[in-house]
Amino acid sequence: MTTTDLHRLTGAYALHALSDTENTAFERHLAGCEACAQETAELSATAARMGLAVATTPPAGLREQVLRRITTVRQETPGRPAQALAARPGPRTRRLSRWALAACLAAATALGGTALWQHQEAEDARAQARRAARTTDGIAAVLAAPDARTRATALAGGATATVVVSRGQDRAVFVVSGMTSPPGGKVYQLWFDEDGTMRPAGLMDPARSDQAVLLRGSVDGASGMGITVEPDGGSKEPTSAPVAVMTFPS
Repeated sequence: MTTTDLHRLTGAYALHALSDTENTAFERHLAGCEACAQETAELSATAARMGLAVATTPPAGLREQVLRRITTVRQETPGRPAQALAARPGPRTRRLSRWALAACLAAATALGGTALWQHQEAEDARAQARRAARTTDGIAAVLAAPDARTRATALAGGATATVVVSRGQDRAVFVVSGMTSPPGGKVYQLWFDEDGTMRPAGLMDPARSDQAVLLRGSVDGASGMGITVEPDGGSKEPTSAPVAVMTFPS
C-alpha cells in the first residue's frame, strides 16, 4: 500500500470501515502525518455530530407501557387456536385454578424480598436511562448549535481528539477516537483550563476508545481543557502531568 493510498483512507478510518490490516497500516501512517491526523479528527467529529443530530429519545413512558401490557396480554400456546384458550372452564378446572391461585400467593409472599429488590433495580435502571438521555441531549445541543466551533488535534498513541464549544450554550463536548486504555485502576479525567488552574469537567469511560463526552459544568471563563490520568473515581485536582492540553476555538 502506497503513501498516496494511505492519504485516501482518512474518511474510511473515521467511520471504522477499514480492515484490520488497513487499520494497522493507516495508524502507523497517522502517527507521522499531521495533515491526515487533522483531517481524520475533523471527519470523526463531523460523523459524531451527524449521528447525534438525528438521534431520537424514546417517549418517557414507553418502557413502563410495555411492561404493563406484558402483564395483561396472554400468550397463546403454540399450535392451539386462540378460541381454545377462551373456552369456559369446567368444575375441575376451577378447582385447579383455586389451587394454582393459592400456590401463586404463597410464592408471591416468599419472593416478596426479591420483588422489592427487582423494583429497586428497575428504578435504578430508569434513573440511569434518564441521565443518559439528558447527556445525549446536551451533546446534541452543543454539536448542533449555530455558533459551535471546532478544534482538532492528534494525541499520543495515534488517537485523534476534537473539542466543540458553543458559547451560546456555554457548554463544550470532547470527541475522541482511538484513545488507548488507561492503566488498571485509573481513569482519564477532563478539566477546564482557566489560565492554568484546572477545574474538574468529568470522567471518560475507560472501556471505550471512541466516545463523545459532555464536559461537566459551564465553559464560563475557561480558555481550554486538559486530560490527566487519575485514580478510579477521579480527583478534585490533577495528580499527574496532563496527557494533553487543548485550547478552545475562538
